Amino acid sequence: MSIQESIRNALVPVHREGWPFVAAFAGASIILGVFSTSLFWIGMILTAWCAYFFRDPERVTPVDDRLVISPADGIVSAVGPAVPPRELGLGDAEMLRISVFMNVFSCHVNRAPVRGRISRIEHRAGKFLNAELDKASQENERNGIVIDSPNGQVATVQIAGLVARRILCFVEEATNISVGDRVGLIRFGSRVDVFLPAGAVAKVFQGQTAIAGETVIAEFGGQATSLMRVI
Repeated sequence: MSIQESIRNALVPVHREGWPFVAAFAGASIILGVFSTSLFWIGMILTAWCAYFFRDPERVTPVDDRLVISPADGIVSAVGPAVPPRELGLGDAEMLRISVFMNVFSCHVNRAPVRGRISRIEHRAGKFLNAELDKASQENERNGIVIDSPNGQVATVQIAGLVARRILCFVEEATNISVGDRVGLIRFGSRVDVFLPAGAVAKVFQGQTAIAGETVIAEFGGQATSLMRVI
C-alpha cells in the first residue's frame, strides 16, 4: 500500500451537511487570526472539532434479518419497555425500546437498524431537554421513521437534545431500505430510540458503547448467521 493510500484510508470523510459549518469555523479563525495568534489557533481547534463532529465513516454491517443494528454511535442510555410516540401509529402497548445517546464527540450520522420498507415518517416539534432524560422521548423535538421489516414494524426515532436544533432525515416514505443505510443526522448532541415488536431480545446493556451500523443491539430469536456487508 502506498503512502497516499494509507493517508486516504486514515482520513474519515466529512458529511456534505457539515462542510458549511467547517468553512464558517475556518473563516472565523482566519479573521480572528488578524487580531490574535492565540484566537487563530483556538479557532482552528474548533474547526477540527467541527470536521470531526460531521465525520461520516464507512461501516461493516452484519446482514441477518434476525439482527437489529445500532442506529447511532454513543452510549446505550436505556433498555426496556416503553410506549412509542403516538404519531407513529404503533398503538398504546409497550414495545422494547433501546436508546443510544450521542454526545458532541459522537458521529451523528444515523443508520437503519433493520431492512424493510419505510411506511411512515413523522416529524414533531417539541422541547430541547437533555436527551438523556427519559421524558425526552415524548417531549423533545423528534423525527420518527417506521420500517416494515421481516419481523414486524420497527421504529427509529431521532430526538433532538439540549444543544441540537435541527434533525435531518435523508429517506422518504414508501421506499425500501437496507440495514445500515444512512437515514439522517442530528446536529450537536442528541439521541436515537429504537422501538421493537414482540420477539426481540436486547443484546446490549445500559452504559454500553454502541457503533452505528455495526453493533448488534437486539435479536429476533435463533442463532444469527455471520454474513457481513460493507456499506
